[in-house]
Amino acid sequence: MSLQRRRGQKAIVYALAKITDNRGNVVLKVDETRPIEVRAAFIPQRSSKAEVPGQQTIDVYRMLVDPNIPDVYVWNRVLWNGREWDVVAPPAIRYGTRRTRHQSVDIRERPNAAGEGV
Repeated sequence: MSLQRRRGQKAIVYALAKITDNRGNVVLKVDETRPIEVRAAFIPQRSSKAEVPGQQTIDVYRMLVDPNIPDVYVWNRVLWNGREWDVVAPPAIRYGTRRTRHQSVDIRERPNAAGEGV
């Protein structure tokens, strides 16, 4: 793993759990009882600033983590930098030497509870 990811910023990835909803369907839900602490490098991808009331700011980052982290899917939640983020794209594993091998995960900031911009 590269030095950037080994000494990178701390983040918590919440695993997913399969539950049965009230209609009998098996669905995936974030399991906050199973946090996975990781070290990762973060690269800004795109952003859109809210300039008019009612609009929402969108921040998307790429998180580079160890490829051996289990159960990282599109619906995972990430806690990083004091804010909550959603995984918005399927993780991409980048193969290479042991030092450069990593998993790229795009994350998007969740709107706050008040429903206003983030």
